[in-house]
Amino acid sequence: MKKAIFPGSFDPFTVGHANIVARALPLFDRIVIGVGINAGKSALYGAEERVERIRRIYAGDDRISVVCYDDLTVDLARREGADVIVRGVRGTKDFEYEREVAAANRRLAGIETVLIPCDENLACVSSSLVRELIAHGRDVTEFLPAEKQTI
Repeated sequence: MKKAIFPGSFDPFTVGHANIVARALPLFDRIVIGVGINAGKSALYGAEERVERIRRIYAGDDRISVVCYDDLTVDLARREGADVIVRGVRGTKDFEYEREVAAANRRLAGIETVLIPCDENLACVSSSLVRELIAHGRDVTEFLPAEKQTI
């Protein structure tokens, strides 16, 4: 069974993130979405709220789990028994950064990273954009995946 982790701060989890998960699912049996806590960043949403929102998006899909972590991504991968780290890239700037991080992760833990380019129509979507729009009172519904309703 091939297992991947998809790490990020996901503050908030956007339709771009959901697109990467949807495109990674045919490649892996299980995906663990790792919500990272970075003490150096101030978050719009608390870690537990981010985890719960993502869990509601994927409610009922046992191929996807969501966890919170505050250590290195390679440590999360080791704990979860992941074979691969999945990351999305929007453009060359993201690619260069992710390539460097992938090389470090491979050197530190021998784990490979799969980079999935985002759909062209989602290249402008980022958590930073969504936070900025929220700060200015704009509707961000089109940038956020729908959460499944729980009864």
